[in-house]
Amino acid sequence: MKKISVIYTFLGATLALFLNAAPADAQATRTWVSGVGDDANPCSRTAPCKTFAGAISKTAINGEINCLDPGGFGTVTITKSITIDCHEIFASILASGTNGININLTTPLTADPLQTVRLRNININGSGSCGGGCGGRSGLRGINILSAKNVFVEDVLITQFLNEGIRDSRTTGKLYVKNTIVRDNTGTGILVVGTSLDAVVDDSQIHLNNFGVAVTSGNHVMVNRSVFSGNATGAEADNGGQIVIDNSTISSNQIGILANAGSTVQLSNNTIAFNGTGINGGTLSFTNNRIAGNTAAGNVPTQIGGATIPTGQQ
Repeated sequence: MKKISVIYTFLGATLALFLNAAPADAQATRTWVSGVGDDANPCSRTAPCKTFAGAISKTAINGEINCLDPGGFGTVTITKSITIDCHEIFASILASGTNGININLTTPLTADPLQTVRLRNININGSGSCGGGCGGRSGLRGINILSAKNVFVEDVLITQFLNEGIRDSRTTGKLYVKNTIVRDNTGTGILVVGTSLDAVVDDSQIHLNNFGVAVTSGNHVMVNRSVFSGNATGAEADNGGQIVIDNSTISSNQIGILANAGSTVQLSNNTIAFNGTGINGGTLSFTNNRIAGNTAAGNVPTQIGGATIPTGQQ
C-alpha cells in the first residue's frame, strides 16, 4: 500500500510539472514594453520587453502590446492582427533612415480572420542625421500600409519624414485616422494610393507637408472636422479619385484644394481662407462653405442640387 501511495505521489507531481510548464514558443494575449525592459524577457508585466519588435513576436494574433512607462520602443513590422496602445504613457518610435511602422499582414485568413491593426498613442519621428538638404529628416515613411483589411490610427503624432506620414497602398481595405497630427513631412501627410480603398480622417491636423491629404484613382477619402494648414496643397484628388471634406478648416496653404480633371471633390460647411489659391479645379459644394481672404479665389465650386433643391442638402 505504501508503494502504491509513493507511485501516485510521484505521478501527480510529474503531471503538475507538465501542466504548469508553458511551451517555449507560447504567445500571450497581452504583452508589455518598458524603457528599461529587455527583449530577452517574456514581455510580461513583471518582465517587460524593450521594443515593439521584441514584444510582437511574443504576442498572439489579435493580442495587445501596452507600455508600462515612457520610452523609445523602436521601429516595427506588423504581420498579424494586433493592437499597440500606449494610452497615457509617452511612447516614441525614432525611425532614422527607415519606416516607423510597416503593416504587412501575411498571416492566412484561417488563422487571422480579422486582419486588423490598431495603433494608439504613439509618437513616430523620422528626424535624424542625413547630410545637407534634408532638413534634419532621414526617416522614409511614418506608417507604411501594404496589406490588411482594417487599419486604425488614433491619437498618433507623425512628423519629420522624407516621404509620407501615412502611405496606404493596399489593393483594398479601410483606413481610419482619428485625432492624429501629421506634420512637417517632405512628401504627403496622408496618401491613399491603393486600388480601391476607403479612408476616413476625423478630428485631425495636417500641417507643413507637400500635400496634406492626397487620393489617387479608384480610392475614396472622407475628411471631418480637421485642419489643413501650411501645406503646399491642403487636399488633392487625382483623376478618378474622390474626396469629401466636411466641417473642416483649410487655411494658410499655397493651394487650399486641388481637384485635378476627372476627380470628384465635394465640400460642405468648410472654411477655406488665407490660402495662396483657395480652390484649383472643379469642385462640388453644398453652398454652405465660407471661402474668403485667399490671395486668389481660384475656381468657384459648382452648386450641388437643382432649382427645386437649391442647396442639395436632401
